[in-house]
Amino acid sequence: MHKEPIILAIESSCDDTSAAVLKGRKVLSNEIANQKVHALYGGVVPELASRAHQQNIIPVVDTAIKKANITKEDIDAIGFTKGPGLLGSLLVGSSFAKSFALGMGIPLITVNHMKAHILAHFIDDNKGTPSFPFLCLTVSGGHTQIVKVESTKEMQVIGTTIDDAAGEAFDKSAKIIQLPYPGGPLIDKYAKDGNKDAFIFGKPKVKDLDFSFSGLKTSILYSIQNNKKKNPNFVSENLEDLCASIQHSIVSILLEKIQNAINKTGITEIAIAGGVSANSYLRSELQRLANDKDYNLYMPKFEYCTDNAAMIAISAYFKYLNKEFASQNETASASLKF
Repeated sequence: MHKEPIILAIESSCDDTSAAVLKGRKVLSNEIANQKVHALYGGVVPELASRAHQQNIIPVVDTAIKKANITKEDIDAIGFTKGPGLLGSLLVGSSFAKSFALGMGIPLITVNHMKAHILAHFIDDNKGTPSFPFLCLTVSGGHTQIVKVESTKEMQVIGTTIDDAAGEAFDKSAKIIQLPYPGGPLIDKYAKDGNKDAFIFGKPKVKDLDFSFSGLKTSILYSIQNNKKKNPNFVSENLEDLCASIQHSIVSILLEKIQNAINKTGITEIAIAGGVSANSYLRSELQRLANDKDYNLYMPKFEYCTDNAAMIAISAYFKYLNKEFASQNETASASLKF
């Protein structure tokens, strides 16, 4: 019998440096170093992000290997995020992975960050995995997509955002109401005590399965500016209701589109992925939809929603099985296509 491969993976597409070790589909370790520096600037500063990755990468990889209780000689291959993401950040991860592969004489595997979010569902963590074909709603700070997933290799984007991503809409709305960065999780927190129907914002009309969030963001901005003219304390006096209404507006757009995709494709196996899939309201509303319509819904554990190296490792695992190895000439790509 063939032994399960041990794969080390690096994720450095944005502001988290992460390393994970998987044996087959089981996670042995999944380490993440967050960068606190960006909170001061209200968003990720690319130059600072790549510098922090340079400081973090060796300690993070070292910790991941130690926690997995293996030696570096046990590693069969190394996977890394090729893109999309911030180029400076991606270069730190790709340079490390290439050097490690060369030094250890093991295969190098490139991973598409967005596909990895979807494949996180196949990590063996005693939860059910979606059956093919399934639809995956991938929502993060930089992307909002509906993907038709035929297999671990065949995926097709059938709906995408024409402007901003849902995560960006959360963070920018949070900024408008002066919540610290990253604001998405704070909106989720305050919304729990608010009335989602307190404020109505303009809803963009976009054909087919595509999304748009820039108009909604503008509507939220103007609505708050107008109310602040009448009452300077408007935001603080209505914080919970504002958060609940903003969240409801974003989530209802996502739900409407996923329902349209189900109607169009006839596929009732539904999954979510990406950082925004950690949002409690999105999770509960999707669960309600699935219960009402008898769909099968798959939601990743919270630690596999946001950027992490375990999802890179599981993607690398499937490529390893197919012997899809990369050469030392591989370069990071900030705008890597799906």
